[in-house]
Amino acid sequence: MMKMKPTKLLRLHIIFFFVNCLQSSHAFLHDYQRPCSLLRTCSSSSTVPPTARRTTTRPSRGNHHILFSTPNNSSNTNDSSDFDFMASLQNRINQVQEHENKIPLVVLDCMLPRQTLKVQVNNDLFLQLVRNQMEKENPTFGMLGMAILSTGEKIHLKTGVEVEIVTRPRLLVSDKGDGAGAGADGMAKNGKSESGSNGVLLELKAGRRFVITGEVENASQGWTEARVDYLDSRQQEEEEISNGPDKMAVARAIMRARELTVPNGNMQGNVSLVDRWIELARQNEREVGQIDELLEDLGGIPPEDEPSERALWVGALINPLPAMGVAMEIRPALLTATTAERRVDIACDAILKSIRHMEGTKNMLRTVLLVTKLRYLHSMYMLRNLLALMALLS
Repeated sequence: MMKMKPTKLLRLHIIFFFVNCLQSSHAFLHDYQRPCSLLRTCSSSSTVPPTARRTTTRPSRGNHHILFSTPNNSSNTNDSSDFDFMASLQNRINQVQEHENKIPLVVLDCMLPRQTLKVQVNNDLFLQLVRNQMEKENPTFGMLGMAILSTGEKIHLKTGVEVEIVTRPRLLVSDKGDGAGAGADGMAKNGKSESGSNGVLLELKAGRRFVITGEVENASQGWTEARVDYLDSRQQEEEEISNGPDKMAVARAIMRARELTVPNGNMQGNVSLVDRWIELARQNEREVGQIDELLEDLGGIPPEDEPSERALWVGALINPLPAMGVAMEIRPALLTATTAERRVDIACDAILKSIRHMEGTKNMLRTVLLVTKLRYLHSMYMLRNLLALMALLS
């Protein structure tokens, strides 16, 4: 994985901090500086040139930059230049911050934090976006998925995750060509895939969550982008405790999140829900070592006092990429949930149903077919009512 480098915004904040410290130290030293005692005995007829003669009065805070009384220096000039510099620096910080909150967006797959996705890219516009981001310190972009409503309609989500390109793109060469002319990152210099190439293989790592706050616009390069607000689970939970309608909701979420890792008497061997799922999933993995690799990518499960992060971790566990087909899809529901309790409820219910499905006590396919049938009957009911209304109007 690529090492994270300091961003431009961080460097500007460091410069801003040191400039303030230097200004404060100058003001302190100059306010308490006294002229040399030898200069006090100098008469007006001294041979010291007037332009180099020290002042005999204590400099005020307004002109603390002037050590000598010269006709070319003035407090107004120094204060004005300092103010202009600080204003310019602050303006630059604001510009960088605004630019960092405006990110390119790709609708590809619904991902949760900590998940890793390997994807083959053939789209020229997508390849150009990847090449553009690879030139930056942190090659990232926004990943969005789609959700299916109860009516069967598909909609684009407004919540997603920031994904990082963790390895250099790798060119996939076909039998008809060798990909000559590709850059070191596996793409042509114009960002397009070479003839004879099967595209580029990317490895993406999902990081922090975000929600789109502005209008989705087309960038000059052709892809879409929008301003986003990044979401922090701890801040959201603190906001729930401080200003939420139910002050005990987060406490209940913590109590239920604990059920995921404590021994469960309903499970074989009295193991926890997470341990039982991992045990069963190893028996159903599509290739040897799939679950071990998944656990390595996700890392350790977050503590119980971080219920939202624990729920997101469980969602990433039971809905891996590529999918195993042993659990209901809950990633869109987790991303759009607005409370910690709701996220934990979604994760707990889904992992329990997945365990029952793998144990054979409850067939998940039967549930899916039942839901599909209900959606079909609902659609037919709505169509019948529409036809009846049209007949009345005619």
